[in-house]
Amino acid sequence: MIDEILQKQLSTALSEHLKVKIHINDAKSVHGGDINESFRIGTNEGYFFIKMNDAGKYPDMFKQEYAGLLELQAAKALQTPKPLAYGSVNGRAYLLQEFLTKGQAVADFWDDFAVSLAKQHRVTQPHYGYAGTNYVGSLKQYNTPYSSWPVFYAFNRLLPLIRMAYDQQLVDRQLVQQVERLCRQLPQIFPVEAPALLHGDLWSGNFMVGSNGRACVFDPAVYYGHREIDLAMARLFGGFDTRFYYAYQAAYPLQPGWQQRIGICQLYPLMVHFILFGGNYYNSMKEVLQSY
Repeated sequence: MIDEILQKQLSTALSEHLKVKIHINDAKSVHGGDINESFRIGTNEGYFFIKMNDAGKYPDMFKQEYAGLLELQAAKALQTPKPLAYGSVNGRAYLLQEFLTKGQAVADFWDDFAVSLAKQHRVTQPHYGYAGTNYVGSLKQYNTPYSSWPVFYAFNRLLPLIRMAYDQQLVDRQLVQQVERLCRQLPQIFPVEAPALLHGDLWSGNFMVGSNGRACVFDPAVYYGHREIDLAMARLFGGFDTRFYYAYQAAYPLQPGWQQRIGICQLYPLMVHFILFGGNYYNSMKEVLQSY
């Protein structure tokens, strides 16, 4: 629950942001994922959404998510909830943001979603990476800048996670060596592309139909990377209509061979899920790596 001290701090943060005195009237628990408590808070100025977790375990998680949401908003492509404030009180970190109201999908929902994502992916910067370490789930996501996508993907994504899995005795040395062999081959696998602004965790649980009938994305793990990563993640757990992929391809065609790169792009989220949840993700990882 939201205690009295936190309630006062949230009221102050909202008041400063909205330039009007805010009173919190109630807080209703809503689904917030595996590590966060989430609430819809009712105020004299309407509803807002707040996520909270252990500030000791994840000291800068919400600071980075706040920055990521601003980065996505600046692209003026996909709709996201507006971040309002972040901070901590009594050992609990919080992120305060706009409360999203669900709507009914418009007829061209999937086409519009894809075109908007393609527009976001055209936002670029000189290097792959991002300003500082952020999170994917509860795992730190390293974003040291590199001019090469294969180098970035190897040293910031695949190698740190497979070594973490090995240190936790979740995998054997043979699997580590397979990942290392794959990393040496990445320059021959990926075509050169400009860094794209990625959502970073684009699965069906991280978007909804907004009040305007269009897609709204949230819970990002933002960085500038290869755009096939977002699309491979969307395919990994389903929930995206086939029209989405056709419309994206029409709006911003992928380079030849993208079908053969899907598994390699999915390897990173598979590693994340294996470390966090175990289970059959191990077999999925081995299936991707069997040719390397």
